[in-house]
Order: sequence, then structure tokens, then C-alpha cells
Amino acid sequence: MVHVERQVTVRRPLAEVVRYLADFSHAVDWDPGTQECDRIDSGPPVEGAQWHNVSEFRGRRTELTYRLVTLTDDHVVFVGTNKTATSRDDLSFRTEGDSTVITYRATIRFHGLARLADPFLRREFERLGDEITVSMPAAIERNAA
Repeated sequence: MVHVERQVTVRRPLAEVVRYLADFSHAVDWDPGTQECDRIDSGPPVEGAQWHNVSEFRGRRTELTYRLVTLTDDHVVFVGTNKTATSRDDLSFRTEGDSTVITYRATIRFHGLARLADPFLRREFERLGDEITVSMPAAIERNAA
């Protein structure tokens, strides 16, 4: 299992930030690995909504189906699955003055033989976590409303 945690602050109201990040199709803007992310169903993002995500990781394309499992005023959780991994993106939010502090936690559990790659991939996921501290605030500042 690989776990990455980062915290970022954006000068946007909490409700705007949650609304923007609750739509996982926006991952193409803030997640450096995501190449495509399309909604499978329709309507506003609600618990149970699903997205087809295509990411590139270490030169390899991987596809996961993500589901929104938690959506509250200050917490959003997505779980993505495919045959080799389960990925959990856990975002919690709090107001600090006129800004929103986002705590981003990503946990990736590999299945079967893919588990053997855990120690070798940890550094790469840490690097992606570092990139998110730049790309996520920039995307929110450009796009959240």
C-alpha cells in the first residue's frame, strides 16, 4: 500500500472549493497523472456518481472507474478500481480566514502480483503528491466559482 498526504491552501471560499473538487472530471486540471476523466452517469455530483479515468503512470496508461463515496460540506472521497489496484482520494476541507485549507490523502492498494511493486512505486507517488501541491491550487484558482 502506498499513502501520500499533502496540504494546500487556496484563497477561495470552502463551498466553491468543495463544489469544484467534487466533480472528479476536473482531475484532468489538478492531477498530474490524469489524462482523461469522463463522467459515466449524469447529473450533479452525488454519492454514487462514477467517472472513467485514464491516467499515465511511468509511461504506462491505466484506466480506473472512480466512484464518489462521500460528499459532505467539508469532505469528499473517491474510490477508483481496476483489476490491479484500488485508489482512494480523500479530500477534507476547513476554512482559515478567507481561505480554504485542503488536506489531500491518496492511498493506493495494489492487488495480486502488483503488490510486489509497492516499494518501487512509493517514490513516484510522493513526486506526484508534490506536483499536486502546485497543480491543485492553480486549477482551483482558475476554475472554481
